[in-house]
Amino acid sequence: MLTEQQLNTFRYRLEKAKSDIERRLKNNDHFNLDRGHYHEASGELSSYDNHPGDEATELYEREKDIALHEHVEKELEDIEQALKAIENGTYGKCETCGKEISFERLEAIPTTTHCMEHSPDQVASINRPLEEEVLHPPFGQFEYDDQEVVAFDAEDAWQEVAQWGTSNTPSDFVVAPDSYNETYIEADDREGYVEDYENFIATDIEGKNIMVYPSQRHEQYEEDLDSEGFMTVFGDLKPYEEEPYVEEDEQKDKK
Repeated sequence: MLTEQQLNTFRYRLEKAKSDIERRLKNNDHFNLDRGHYHEASGELSSYDNHPGDEATELYEREKDIALHEHVEKELEDIEQALKAIENGTYGKCETCGKEISFERLEAIPTTTHCMEHSPDQVASINRPLEEEVLHPPFGQFEYDDQEVVAFDAEDAWQEVAQWGTSNTPSDFVVAPDSYNETYIEADDREGYVEDYENFIATDIEGKNIMVYPSQRHEQYEEDLDSEGFMTVFGDLKPYEEEPYVEEDEQKDKK
């Protein structure tokens, strides 16, 4: 059984710890949780002009503040419960079995009201943060994600959304794209056609009467063919007839 002097020592330690916690909570506005939004704590007016990476940092700090606040509030609650036990004359006795709590345990954990055998913290929680449920790979979790199919899968869904803007900039790529509209993964994927020329070539219903519809992609296609010395798979000459280019190269060599 604890002596009067020991009880007074524990009361002093508990009251001092309570006073320290209450002062800290007052000075830091309860970890800035008294503010309406974490922007108020960081000095920002909104998220509109902030990089998502900066927003993620602020969100992480906010979550950490919430966790620390809950920890301190629990500590304060345990202190008040121990002080109440001192006033009631039950301090030093286990709430569950009524046996004396060892002095060594009280020295180490003055807020405890349970003996070691009946401590509610004996089992470590296996609960994981809710955020971990969305940390698995974004693709490969649906039926067609890992297959070469034309079905609209999760990757297609992301590309569709990414077209409206991401946090990427041209400088984030090894080979900088020409436009901000191309700063998402596989932005150069063809949509609605396979070969480049299908974007500006058309035929009639019988596959005849080839028509070329001039466009920027058409001009780029012609420039690429000229630079490589290749013929097209459409037009007056068949793709394997390269005489015009050969003759042109011979004339250049003669000059």
